[in-house]
Amino acid sequence: MNGSLDMIRGPEQHPSRFADYFVICGLDQDSGLEPDRFFGDSLQSTPLDRAYKGTVLGHYPDSVPWNHFDKHAVCMLCLPSGLRFRTQKHSIEPSFHSFVLTKEDGHRTYGFSLLFYEECRNKKICHAMQTLQSMHITELSSGQNGTPPIPRRGQDGHNTRSLPRHFKLSAHSPGAALGYYDYTKDKLLVTKSISLLCQQPYLHAARTFLTNLYKCVPRHPGPGLSLESYVYNLLYNVPIPLPGKSLKFFVPNDEPAKVPLELVIHQPTLPEELPMLDYPLKDVFSWLGVDCVIQLFTCLLLENQVLLRSADFQKLMVVSECITALLFPFSWQHVYVPILPASLHHFLDAPVPFVMGLHAQSEGGNLKIASEANLCYVDIDKQSIQLPEELPVFPHRLQFITEIRDLLNKFKVPHPDKTDNMAINYFNGDIMTSSLTLPGSGFHHPRRKHSLHDVLDWDRPDPEPHSETLQRIVDIVKRTGVNLGDIDSVDKTTKEKILTAQEEYHDTLIFNNALREIFLNRFVQIFSSYEHFVIQPSQDKEEWLCNRDSMHVFDKATFLSDQPAQHLPFLSRFLESQMFASLVDNKVLAAWSELDPNIRVFDQRISQLKQKVGEGIVRSPCYEACQAITATQKLLEQRLNNVELEAVPPTEILPHRAAYFRSFPLLDGVALNKEPTQSLLRSRRGQKQWKYKMKMIEASGKLQTPQESQSPRPQTKFSTDMSPALIAQANWTFVEKLLKDCKSKTKRMLVEKMGSEAVALGHGGEFLSDVEENTLVASLCDLLERVWSHGLQNKQGKSALWSHLTTYQELDECNDATKSIDPNFLTPDIVEKSSNKFFGFPDLLVSSIKSSNIFEIASYLKENFNETEVSPTRGRERHKSSGERKSVGPEHLRPLPDSLIFDIRNVQAMTDIKTHIGYARAWVRLALEKKLLSRHLKTLLSDTALVRSQYKRSAFLRCEEEKEQFLYHLLTLNAVDYFCFTNNYPTTKLPYRVVIFPSRKASAATTTANSWVAISGTLCETNPVSIPKGALEFVFHHRNLGVLSTLRIGHDNTGLSPKWMVEHIVVRNEVTGHTFKFPCGRWLGKGIDDGSTERLLVGALVPKSIDNEELVESCSTPPRCRSPSIPRRITLTHIELQHMLGEAVNAIVKFHYRREPQDGSLTALLCGESGLVPSLEQTFLFGFKSQRLFGKNLYVWDYFVRVKENFEISLLEEMDEYSQRLSRDRRALTENNQRFNILRSYCHLIDQINTCSQALGKDGKFQLFICLGAREHLLHRMLSPMSEARSTVDMYEEISFLRSPQLLTFLIQILEPLDEFHIVLEKSLTQGISSIC
Repeated sequence: MNGSLDMIRGPEQHPSRFADYFVICGLDQDSGLEPDRFFGDSLQSTPLDRAYKGTVLGHYPDSVPWNHFDKHAVCMLCLPSGLRFRTQKHSIEPSFHSFVLTKEDGHRTYGFSLLFYEECRNKKICHAMQTLQSMHITELSSGQNGTPPIPRRGQDGHNTRSLPRHFKLSAHSPGAALGYYDYTKDKLLVTKSISLLCQQPYLHAARTFLTNLYKCVPRHPGPGLSLESYVYNLLYNVPIPLPGKSLKFFVPNDEPAKVPLELVIHQPTLPEELPMLDYPLKDVFSWLGVDCVIQLFTCLLLENQVLLRSADFQKLMVVSECITALLFPFSWQHVYVPILPASLHHFLDAPVPFVMGLHAQSEGGNLKIASEANLCYVDIDKQSIQLPEELPVFPHRLQFITEIRDLLNKFKVPHPDKTDNMAINYFNGDIMTSSLTLPGSGFHHPRRKHSLHDVLDWDRPDPEPHSETLQRIVDIVKRTGVNLGDIDSVDKTTKEKILTAQEEYHDTLIFNNALREIFLNRFVQIFSSYEHFVIQPSQDKEEWLCNRDSMHVFDKATFLSDQPAQHLPFLSRFLESQMFASLVDNKVLAAWSELDPNIRVFDQRISQLKQKVGEGIVRSPCYEACQAITATQKLLEQRLNNVELEAVPPTEILPHRAAYFRSFPLLDGVALNKEPTQSLLRSRRGQKQWKYKMKMIEASGKLQTPQESQSPRPQTKFSTDMSPALIAQANWTFVEKLLKDCKSKTKRMLVEKMGSEAVALGHGGEFLSDVEENTLVASLCDLLERVWSHGLQNKQGKSALWSHLTTYQELDECNDATKSIDPNFLTPDIVEKSSNKFFGFPDLLVSSIKSSNIFEIASYLKENFNETEVSPTRGRERHKSSGERKSVGPEHLRPLPDSLIFDIRNVQAMTDIKTHIGYARAWVRLALEKKLLSRHLKTLLSDTALVRSQYKRSAFLRCEEEKEQFLYHLLTLNAVDYFCFTNNYPTTKLPYRVVIFPSRKASAATTTANSWVAISGTLCETNPVSIPKGALEFVFHHRNLGVLSTLRIGHDNTGLSPKWMVEHIVVRNEVTGHTFKFPCGRWLGKGIDDGSTERLLVGALVPKSIDNEELVESCSTPPRCRSPSIPRRITLTHIELQHMLGEAVNAIVKFHYRREPQDGSLTALLCGESGLVPSLEQTFLFGFKSQRLFGKNLYVWDYFVRVKENFEISLLEEMDEYSQRLSRDRRALTENNQRFNILRSYCHLIDQINTCSQALGKDGKFQLFICLGAREHLLHRMLSPMSEARSTVDMYEEISFLRSPQLLTFLIQILEPLDEFHIVLEKSLTQGISSIC
């Protein structure tokens, strides 16, 4: 409940009153009947069913300085359905509803309106209604004679897709007897409203006052006060209580002759208590149920669009006020219109978060929501909810619901229970709700949307009361001594005490307090340590406010690192919300000003928690129920039961008043505009009068209003004067907000991603986790949906962006009918586009940037990522013309098409996605990963005819300058690498192209053996995939592998010439375009090289700046670093080797200290260039006496095998000495056992490798040994025994690491830190060898 403090107004303003205005709205009999054009095509309904314009007949006083009276807005909300006419045949019971008026500064004024029908005695109006009735009958007669009448708008929802079909539920047409008016027989009744405008929502008091005031209208002469006296007393003599105080005042009774009725209002004490809430939370849970409320609560926290629907205006207001009050200490920062009048239905198109209430009978056929991807639709009457896409689950959801249900049962509040038929799914309470946009979530839910109305039936009529006979039987059973305490057959309602209205109101306040404490306790538990992560500013206030958008005020990464993994999807999104940012901003601003009242309450609750559990608490590891209910309930009851202040009762202010009225009259404006000199209150203790002054309470706290309890935020102004200029201004406000959001989101994504890449390079700081990155990308998808939904003329699906893309595709296919799509699997477009470079950005995309001072990053991209960039490996060669370059054959990796249509078709072929929202998000993720998002959207919007046909002139996409800036902001995202498509669709089947580059020597270029490859990635790995005979390029389809890490290539060594020399292998994802290069440079075959017929290659992602021709040229030459490398003369000194080995170990240590290490990257640190395996290989080769013996190459593996033979001899000798040492020295026995275990493990590992890896060569076996040794924590332990082995003296010189004591000590100490980590190897590395530990 946003707003500002009303209490301190200035010297000319009055202290805060209970009510500012009393208003009467109804029919202006002088202006006649004027249909309200905003309530649909009224000409198709009977005159009694049509809506007419009302007006403010009177408001008292004329004005107050602190609250300007807006007669248009007040009349629109006092009569939200317009003026309605009825006859005596209709049900005409009075109805009550409340509403809220929100100003541009966020301040709210609460209104309370009582609607009733009065007889219209104006003959002109009656004759006009009779004339309209005759015209309508004539139209129906003409329709029956051959021209069928046009159906009423809203009755047929099949011709529009602006909303789902169930959104367009219209009221049933009344019967013929009720729908027609006969001037000679019927009384014509018309609606009238009496209303109060207040600064605080004292719902119970306002409803009681208005209801009884209406009943007290004197229908005949008699005793009693005038209406003016009651209104005057409420306007001028009833103030708002001070904090912690309660006030008794007087309102009319239900009959004029009775004495005034006593009512009590109160004001909570901050920070001990929560801000006031007078709306009944009981009703919300009775109408919706606990599960539905929690889902709605989650949607509000994540700032989705919320649309409520009901046939009761008061239900819309109650649900809106209650659900936003439960957000405390956070506050709703966006558009808030609990009752949306028909004249403002166009605001449903607003591409911003909102809470709006839509009356069931006011819906027309042209309503549309900006983006249903972010829409939470709640039908209160049907107890149903439809949730937005990818909605995470609130932390500890099941335990939270259980605690709430216990409270509801305690207070005997009826509420629908969760049943099996409800489309709300659970899995330990902490999973994502059903989503078809992320097929890799691992959960299947048959229905996407939640529908509760088919199963919630608690509100059926109660059964008939028990008969007297049954009661007598029960009494007889009781007299026999049988205990019936647990039997539910006795009618409990007869035993319960019937509460008075005031007692029921007190019970509502107590329940509200208990339930809100439970909700607040959840935030206290989750954010108990939030102060530790608030970044305090080092600047002054003015400088901080000027640079607020570019400053970090909360350490989100560190906070999330300490949260349970199952809570991260919700928390990572909530930390990006405006309400969380507002709370943190207010916390920072407390350094220069008074702490926000909301935060004072929040901080006190956290302080109370820490007093119980200790100051060192970081987060609550398990669910903890609320413990603060008893204390706050005691304060509330004490205040309600001990009223300290009493307002003076009303006295007659009109000496001569009318004796009676036939309808509710206009009041005496002169009397009601006379403001008293002072407001008098009576002390209930000493019956002494004094002047009640509202002052700022410095020590004990200031008056807390509901408006103050929420941080004020500027709001979009909703005006009833819907002139074209104001509509244009409102649209322009949305356009500016969309552009601002785009700038802030792209900047945030760029800064966070660049920061994470800097950490990956070792520059310190926190890096962006996968959850945070996916949250940022999802928010970008939401932003694009909002942009494409703004100003849309005719909605054709739930995703405006996807509808635009498919329409563009259809037009393109009409122009080229030869294009087709294979629906069974993803396949690349075979059409070559030789003019486009691989993954290059065309000059046309960035050359149109006009303001380089604004788009510096975009200019940087133009200078560094365009087609004229010089590769560091090619120098000036890249500037050669295409005619001078060597042509590349079709078998050598043709360029992948980068057209918009190509990516649309690939997304359409994803069988895991079922919704348009899912297709749109997949397309955005794919384009962002390929760095083509800005380019694709520019291509899409280049079809101006299509854009003009789908969007209004005021739409964002038709604002040329803003559209260009929008595309440039998206262009800046090309500076960083995203894998948001690859990482989020693990079950999608994708095509992979494999290109093998053999040696250029004819004798080594081919093989007669049956060869295969097996590829591993971050998500999964393939089984061996056969390479077609004689083929160097082929395509296979497999479930998404993720980011590729290793490739294993081998053959069966059959045929006449099986030996094969492979230089490089290149694998490309044919959808994302990611290309991975696997250097080899070794032979495959027995009797050559190290005799290996199988090799493990470690891949690296090819930069997008390298095009296909350059990649082919680099792969046609032997690699600089071969995998595994062949023995060669050592040219490095022992100091250089120490440095190399230290860097390799340091990289592995840093990898394990990352918060969320990426799968697969450890393989590169172990086996890649400059990894642990190559470094140790060079270390063991240092000081090797001879690399050749009897004409054969000696490998390090040969030395390892000989050491194993030495260890086996030592083990036999030690076994003989075991019994002798057993009785002599226990300590020496312990040391011997450790040595014994090391030797045994070493020998076992060597035997395992020789047995299970017969296809591997000696270098491959050495690589496998080092990886398994690191996993088994054996590396540094085996060095001392190896240095003592006989083979070490035979094969190594004294300068080697194994024989030099200083170098051996260094080697042991540098490898020892690897013992601290649990090293998990990919299956592609282990060859199926299990752990021996």
